[in-house]
Amino acid sequence: MRVSRKAEYACIAMLELAANYEQPQPVRVRAIAATHKIPQRFLVQILLHLKNAGLVASVRGAAGGYQLARDPEQISLADIIQAIDKEAFKLMRPASNSPAGQAIYNAWKEIYAAEQRLLDELTLAELVRRIQQTSVLSYQI
Repeated sequence: MRVSRKAEYACIAMLELAANYEQPQPVRVRAIAATHKIPQRFLVQILLHLKNAGLVASVRGAAGGYQLARDPEQISLADIIQAIDKEAFKLMRPASNSPAGQAIYNAWKEIYAAEQRLLDELTLAELVRRIQQTSVLSYQI
């Protein structure tokens, strides 16, 4: 599976929103863009896609920004990637109908299914926990 830069930026932005999920104020686009070195105009487009998919909500005004529309436990990496890059989950057709071609195609299908399962299982909450755990470990060194 190839993840586009756009989908990767979407995952990063969603992780930032998940890390701030308990905060009452929304996260500003400018803050996410600056922290992660994502072009701000590109990030705005990404967040609009995520909003249309029902994954984020926008708050207008001087103190506006974005927040997750659902609990981080309920949003998987698959949800985010699907919202941004629908082609990412397309399985290619077999190159050949020969027994060897079918064997390879069946292997790709197994890999695809395992990959899909993992992306469905990995939630934003789990990834935030991993980041926090890594941060705690680096401070202890």
